[in-house]
Amino acid sequence: MPLVTLDRDGPLAIITFDNPPRGYMNAAQVAELAPLIDQTEKDDSIRAVIFTGGVPGVFVRHYDVSDILEAADAVKKSGLGGDELMETAKRGNPISRLFDQVDRMAKPTIAAINGFCQGGGFEFALCCDLRIAEAGDYRIGLPETNIGIFPGAGGTQRLPRIIGEARAVELILRGRTLPPEEARTLGLVHEVMPAGKALARAREIGQEFARKSPRAVADAKSLVKNALTTPLEDGTARERGLFSRIIAEDGEAEQLMRDFLTTGEDINKV
Repeated sequence: MPLVTLDRDGPLAIITFDNPPRGYMNAAQVAELAPLIDQTEKDDSIRAVIFTGGVPGVFVRHYDVSDILEAADAVKKSGLGGDELMETAKRGNPISRLFDQVDRMAKPTIAAINGFCQGGGFEFALCCDLRIAEAGDYRIGLPETNIGIFPGAGGTQRLPRIIGEARAVELILRGRTLPPEEARTLGLVHEVMPAGKALARAREIGQEFARKSPRAVADAKSLVKNALTTPLEDGTARERGLFSRIIAEDGEAEQLMRDFLTTGEDINKV
């Protein structure tokens, strides 16, 4: 039985995590997911990618702790010292490469959070552009310090960029996870929908993205993603350059602007 499935809904790709009974993410699931991400990136007919959970009440519960203990044994047997481990870490690993790929994907990505989304599962959701949760009795966040470790797949770096350092350090150090409504209030997720409606809302937003110029969306995403780590002068220069290129080179963008002038529709209509 596959641990990840890919389905199509017109211009949308819907990728479902399915690892019953607990809904953990593990190395085998990461290995299955990687080629699906490659496939969606290369398919120009796919305009947005949605991720959701297939185990009832679970998006991704968290990364399988038994896998982490196996990794610990492998590190010990490697004989590498602390400095060598730090240097080796710069090359990344299958998890970090996959998560970074999702983060940098040109197409917009949406996490339709339909249940427990903790640890590595929430670190994955943080790589997505939008996080749509549904109401329910479950938790969202990074509880790793409760079992003696800390987020190791980007959580300590991505969460502060999303909700700010002060709030992120409190949540991460305490290992505090949140119910959906509190997660929305603190900015961990963008919206909370009624129970069972997260995927439907993600599809709705995905169709909205599909009606836009894919180049405009990709360029805007790239600019925003790099804004906090790029000097303002460099960032605005790159913005001007990409803006000049899209109006000069992108036929779809030109047609959308001409259609707007012809119809006189409200620019806020999506």
